[in-house]
Amino acid sequence: MSELYAVRMDVALPPDMDPVAKAELLAREKAYSQQWQRSGHWRSIWRCVGEYANLSIFEVEGNAQLHDILWGLPLFPYMRMTITPLAQHPSDIAAG
Repeated sequence: MSELYAVRMDVALPPDMDPVAKAELLAREKAYSQQWQRSGHWRSIWRCVGEYANLSIFEVEGNAQLHDILWGLPLFPYMRMTITPLAQHPSDIAAG
């Protein structure tokens, strides 16, 4: 049975990071995240307006799979994350 999680990712790259290394890191991050999006486990990703942050929804088999996905992110060392497990709301009309 799959579980849903909302994950907020705040990114803080070093201001003096080499531009070439930064471009390579961001390219790896994009490829990695899109791989998981195509798999269906990373259901959506939303930019937080005015911030270097995103809010993503994951559908995974549990904590261990989410942990593995997040630790695999090339930007992981530069992120602060807030993870919220989600459950269906009884007032959600889409659920019925």
